[in-house]
Amino acid sequence: MQEFPTPPTVGKVIELTGDEGRHAVSVKRTSVGEQIELVDGHGTRAVITVTGVSGKDRLVGVVDCVASEPAPRPTVTVVQALPKAARSELTVDLLTQAGADVIVPWQAGRSVANWGKKQDKGLAKWRAAARAAAKQSRRSRIPEITPVADQAAVVALIQAAPLALMLHEDATGKITDQPVAQVDSVVLIIGPEGGISPAELDAFTAAGAHPVRLGPEVLRTASAGMVALAALGAVTDRW
Repeated sequence: MQEFPTPPTVGKVIELTGDEGRHAVSVKRTSVGEQIELVDGHGTRAVITVTGVSGKDRLVGVVDCVASEPAPRPTVTVVQALPKAARSELTVDLLTQAGADVIVPWQAGRSVANWGKKQDKGLAKWRAAARAAAKQSRRSRIPEITPVADQAAVVALIQAAPLALMLHEDATGKITDQPVAQVDSVVLIIGPEGGISPAELDAFTAAGAHPVRLGPEVLRTASAGMVALAALGAVTDRW
């Protein structure tokens, strides 16, 4: 799967060069006659038949078909507390593979990582990780990575959402207790390795978030979101 450079229509000739062309030609070793998928990252997917390959980074093909894939329902915005640097991009990779629609980096009170003045660098890494994971998992939509949120911004997201769920190890409720299949969007809050602080728990609960737990195990922040998204997918039309 590649990203197409211009809007596709059936019969249109598409040329891939640069990084995309190099990946198709030199890494995937795509040859004439093969079909590849192209996406725009916003739900449009095209299938093209390769008609020419040259050098190490140039591929030409003709568009066979184009489809616009609807957004999943409900859409899920994941508020992800900043993980340790070593697990940061893995976290985004797993969230993307599991189908997150929007990922909000959250500077939680107990986050070990603190982007501070390095926010632009951190966001660039997360966006690159989301793009790569979307390709690997053949998604037609690349999740949006928003600017870093503080507690007040998370409260605002909760208040604006039809349903907000907050993973917490002391919660007694489950995701299946919530009307996730009856809403168009869900906010899912994932705390840091040190857990959501009492002040954050109180603020988010007061704003309308529902504490839930996934099971008896305590998951790492890097994998908790992926497991929660899988649970949401199983009880809604997302899967």
